[in-house]
Order: sequence, then C-alpha cells, then structure tokens
Amino acid sequence: MNASGPTDGVAAQARHVTVLLEEAVQALSIQPAGLYVDGTFGRGGHSRRVLQALGPQGRLVAFDKDPEALAAAAAPDTRVLDPRFSICHASFAQMRECLADMGIHAVQGVLLDLGVSSPQIDTPQRGFSFRFDAPLDMRMDTTRGPTAADFLARADERQIAQVIRDYGEERFALPIAKALVARRESGHPVRTTGELSELVARTVKTREPGQDPATRTFQALRIQVNAELEELEQGLSAALDLLAPEGRLAVISFHSLEDRIVKQFIARESREVVDRRALLAPPKAMRLQALGRIRPSEEEVRLNPRSRSAILRVARRLAVGTEVGA
Repeated sequence: MNASGPTDGVAAQARHVTVLLEEAVQALSIQPAGLYVDGTFGRGGHSRRVLQALGPQGRLVAFDKDPEALAAAAAPDTRVLDPRFSICHASFAQMRECLADMGIHAVQGVLLDLGVSSPQIDTPQRGFSFRFDAPLDMRMDTTRGPTAADFLARADERQIAQVIRDYGEERFALPIAKALVARRESGHPVRTTGELSELVARTVKTREPGQDPATRTFQALRIQVNAELEELEQGLSAALDLLAPEGRLAVISFHSLEDRIVKQFIARESREVVDRRALLAPPKAMRLQALGRIRPSEEEVRLNPRSRSAILRVARRLAVGTEVGA
C-alpha cells in the first residue's frame, strides 16, 4: 500500500509516498466518464490521481477497512472534497455487495494496492512493527475481530506453527510456536510487539543479512489476523465480476504470497477451460487478458526503499467471444 520511510505516526501520514502512482493509474487506462474502484484507499494517493484523470461525469468509489483511513479522507487537512468521490468502510472483498447497494453493477477499472500501509506501520499503537513496543494488535479494522495477541493466547502449537510457516515462509516456525506456547503456559503470554520480537530473536539463531529475525513472524500474524489472502481471492473474483468489457484490473503486491495469488488468478482466467467431465460442452471462455508486470524504477526505489518489492500486475477484461489481440 502507501509507503514512506521510517518516521513517527503523525509525520508518516503527512509524508507518505504512494508506490507506483503513475504506473498504476496509467494501467487503468482511465475513461473520462468511467466508474472506477480504489479498493485500498490508504491515505488517498491513488484516489486523488484517478480523480485528476477523470472527467466531470466520471466517478470513483474507494474502500478501506481502517477507520483511520476513513478519518483521513474526511479530515480538514487531508479530505477528498470531490462530488465524484465516495468511500466505504469495508474490505474490497465486499465491493460487489457494497456497489450493488449503490446501484452499481459494472465498472471500468479496479485498483488494489495490497498489504499494510506506512501510517499503519509507523503508528506504534497499531502493533504492526517490531520497531516499537506496543500492544500486539495488528488489526487493519480496529473496530472488530481478534488481535494478534488474542490469536496467540488461544491457538495451539500446531495452529501457530502453521500460520508462521505458511504466511511468513519461516523455516523456524515450529521452534517459535513452541516458545510462544511455553511462555503462555508459564502464565506470561506474549501481549506486546516487544515481547514477541524478543522471543523470536532468542529462538531464531540465523537470519538473512539485514533482516530482523521477527520480520517473517510479524508478517505471518498480520496476514492471519486480517485474513489477507482469503480477502484477496474474494476481491479478485468480485473485481472480475464487476469489470465491464475492456475494463482494467491493476493489482500491486508486496510479497510473494500475494503476488502468486494474483499471478495465478490472471493466468487461470486468461485461458479457456474444458470440463473433462463434459467433453462435448463448450469450454469456459477466457475472461481476462494479462497485460504485463511492472516494477518500480530504480529512482523510485532510491527515493522510497519500501517500494523495492512491489509488483504491479495488469489485466484487461474480455467480452465473451473476444479473441486475444483483437
């Protein structure tokens, strides 16, 4: 999502840098009178640029789970004052239902900027970062659901290890899970980011140069708490159903788990599928055409190191019966 350099929470909101800003908006191929979705408003970098490209009849609907993002959209110094703009307090996974309630059943483009935003990382009390000692929260929507500390207080060793292994790609997942459960059983469950970071550092004896030992564990718990991968799959399906012919899907991901889901989804929808159980039935038509992959420029990475892992994948919605290249 929106990324900026390390700073305090207030400054982060003022100095956030939107990753792949121009590339993402260009990928949408904006039609002046079109209707577009920004599935992850964040602090509004992509939304503001889309609105600049739209004409008077265009419209943009944004989504965000984070109450602080909605507050930023309405705050006097950062609000988006534009009659063409509206924002919903919801995950992009619910975009189909939310838009239907607004009488919208087709759009010309959907942009998803995945992951955690810099204001979330750089606000200590949100509990996303091991750089600060704070309550172990990690919820993007702070109005609902269990925190990371709640998950660690209830899950068994097998569940904790599976989450850290699958979502953090952490080879020391089992020793970390054992240490977390042993601490919990001693009467001192992990409740803060500092406690979790120290426990992982004691358990993980080797790590890639320049990477904090807790990096993978924090990523895994954040993905678990926010059901990020499940919501991504739901959001991609909803976006495809909403896209009008020639509409564009643009997705920015920041780690391999997200990018793999996006890549496989586009690939799966970019080919005809034959039902082997009904060979005489017509094949399921391809619905997308992959348009490419874009990485940040060397200049962007130099100015904003958090953008270095970003990948933008773009696809075009095909009309039924359209041939690729037509």
